[in-house]
Amino acid sequence: MQRTFLAWGSLLAMLSVAIGAFGAHLLKPIIDADSLKVYETGVQYQMMHALGLILIALLIGQWGESPRLRWTGILLISGIVLFSGSLYVLSITGITILGAITPFGGLCFLAGWLCLSLEAFSRKTGR
Repeated sequence: MQRTFLAWGSLLAMLSVAIGAFGAHLLKPIIDADSLKVYETGVQYQMMHALGLILIALLIGQWGESPRLRWTGILLISGIVLFSGSLYVLSITGITILGAITPFGGLCFLAGWLCLSLEAFSRKTGR
């Protein structure tokens, strides 16, 4: 599980840079400022949560595997797909119904961070 989350976190961080560059260089001239801001929000949240996945991988190495850490990683990946993915598609296509998906991604982010918090509070020692 540690290698899986490290690999996904690294891949999603790399994609965040690529998607951000695509937006800055290719989309900027063809979508309006509000849509570009929505797109950039997706990029920022993707990068933050990709780094969160890398953190989870490091914590698994330190603390060992646990169901809560597994769920944290799964929820962060799901949040990236739902939250950032819906914002990318919304900003490029203008299909506003996709905005209804975004909050589910936000809930995945919240649940993932809550799982990590519960795991940390449940630990008796640093290991």
